[in-house]
Amino acid sequence: MEDRPVGNGEGRPQRLRADEIFDRIEQMIPAEAGFIKAEFEGPDIVVYLKHAKVLYQDDSVIRNIASSIKKKLIIRSEESALMKPEEAQEAISGIIPKEAVVSSIRFVPEFSEVYIDALKPGLVIGKGGSTLKEIALKTNWTPKVLRTPTMSSDTISGVRALMFNEADFRKKFLGGVGKDINKVIAKSEWLKATALGGFREVGRSSLLLETPNSKIVIDCGLSPEPSIRGGEANANSEVNKAFPYLDSANLSINELDAIVITHAHMDHIGFVPYLFKFGYDGPVYCTPPTRDLAALLLNDYLKLVQRGGGTPLYGEKDVRKMLTHMITRDYGEVTNITDELKLTYHNAGHILGSGTVHLHVGEGMHNIVHTGDMKYGFTRLYDPTDVKYPRIDSLFIESTYGGPNDRTKNRNEAEHELMEMISRTIKGGGKVLIPLFAVGRSQELQLILESYMAAEGQYKLDVPVYLDGMILEASAIHTAYPEYLKESLRNRILNNRSPFESEIFEVIKGEREEVFEKGPSVILASGGMMNGGASVEYFKRLADDPRNALVFVGYNSTSSLGRRIQNGVSEVPLPDQDGHLVPIKVNMQIKTADGFSGHSDRSQLISFVEHLRPRPKSVFTMHGEEQKCEDLARALGRAIHAEGRAPMNLDSIRLK
Repeated sequence: MEDRPVGNGEGRPQRLRADEIFDRIEQMIPAEAGFIKAEFEGPDIVVYLKHAKVLYQDDSVIRNIASSIKKKLIIRSEESALMKPEEAQEAISGIIPKEAVVSSIRFVPEFSEVYIDALKPGLVIGKGGSTLKEIALKTNWTPKVLRTPTMSSDTISGVRALMFNEADFRKKFLGGVGKDINKVIAKSEWLKATALGGFREVGRSSLLLETPNSKIVIDCGLSPEPSIRGGEANANSEVNKAFPYLDSANLSINELDAIVITHAHMDHIGFVPYLFKFGYDGPVYCTPPTRDLAALLLNDYLKLVQRGGGTPLYGEKDVRKMLTHMITRDYGEVTNITDELKLTYHNAGHILGSGTVHLHVGEGMHNIVHTGDMKYGFTRLYDPTDVKYPRIDSLFIESTYGGPNDRTKNRNEAEHELMEMISRTIKGGGKVLIPLFAVGRSQELQLILESYMAAEGQYKLDVPVYLDGMILEASAIHTAYPEYLKESLRNRILNNRSPFESEIFEVIKGEREEVFEKGPSVILASGGMMNGGASVEYFKRLADDPRNALVFVGYNSTSSLGRRIQNGVSEVPLPDQDGHLVPIKVNMQIKTADGFSGHSDRSQLISFVEHLRPRPKSVFTMHGEEQKCEDLARALGRAIHAEGRAPMNLDSIRLK
């Protein structure tokens, strides 16, 4: 914490104890508000009052207290002051305009909160929060507004129901987390980073940060292969290459204070439920969209492994346990995750809710920026990665396309080349299969196709664009979080003109025969690297016909099926309906459309570092093939006259 310094005779500020914080809050609360108690709730502090409306009517008191204690302050009414739920629901329904299209109103007495799901949350909030204030003043319940996605989403419904049903557990859990965070500890004398996975490789990303008093892990993922085959870790098996080196780091999961997630791709989150399976019960920090996308992708992983005859590393109950331990934070929200570590997420521009991680360690001891996966360039979905931070000493940066020859095409040129590939195939009577990661690239391609095919011009094609796999569900989640999207796209969604629901798209649910029986079409299918998913099933049926085309628009890891096909293999063995391997001849056209990756290319990575303010003193590369990590580290070191290194997995680096 950065509370008001108290002298300790040695010139170093002394942080306030919990009882001192609560005493300060009580002293600053007006007597007429009727202070009952203050308590920790995760990283925040909750104050319960007899007459909370006193503070609802004067926001300055809340702001002054929050500024004094350097924490997010939540004001709630004591339980006896709450209007009965049935009466409150009637009152709320009368306050909120019908145009808001409220889909549900749920009361959570454990938190004295009422959750209002609405298609147009702005009308629930009101100008300057006026409608929310009216609800709070009339009912004494604290209103929380959730956006109803414009498209039906089983994932969002499931996650919100889980949070609602587990409110009692969440209350107790957050109370324990808050107490742990606010234990005043001695000043740490050193800071160490250990590479647990994803260094000089792509996959199983994980970084351990340690001080004498704190231990956190940033990301904890699985490699795309061989983890997809499932199975428990085995030191003598190739499967073991899929997991972070948690055991080798001599780290007990019970020692971890927190897990921090940059975004929801499996190579960054895929191992987290495994930790819960074996006893981890601490917090997992992420942005709100990352939580929902994690639920989608982790449950899909379980189904994919089971369909392939494997045994998943963990089960649905472990995923649910992880979700109930997640604490979400928006971009720019400064949060203490231990007494000496402050976390702030910034936009990474990679996928929905992806964040670069800024960590402030100690009282100005050291500052770290961890990019996760990032895009410092144009996309139709997101703004480029943020470059402004309070302070940076050490930068950990991804290197997926950090090699000297990794250059992204001009985006306008890339889009026209893609549409040319599609147009030629369609006019030749063929079908175009585009395998995609369900989250990010799928939505980017939907925006491109909707822009060209639905408008008058040379690429207006009167053929269906089929969506199969998780793409529809992922797109629905995007519509629930338009504030994380580019302004132009956000405005379209808010005005009920979501491009993800364009009439050019046809959703495939279950039966795929109509796609094969009908004429030319474009197929967007989940399974970007073709290690599984809908894309593989379409490939089996389309591969033999030379009129058809397979177009790659994203990264394929070195041992993926997608990379083998991309490299020109003429035949691949794939399982049939009975699980027997059969040879599939590759006669279809294999094409690669560059320029659509959610990762930055080499020039974008260098430009990002050059534009960082302030510039880091040390740069460490990760998340890239070995040679690319090494080469980019040298280039970045030269570009900004800083130390540039490419650590190996299991390397430990003393940062301070």
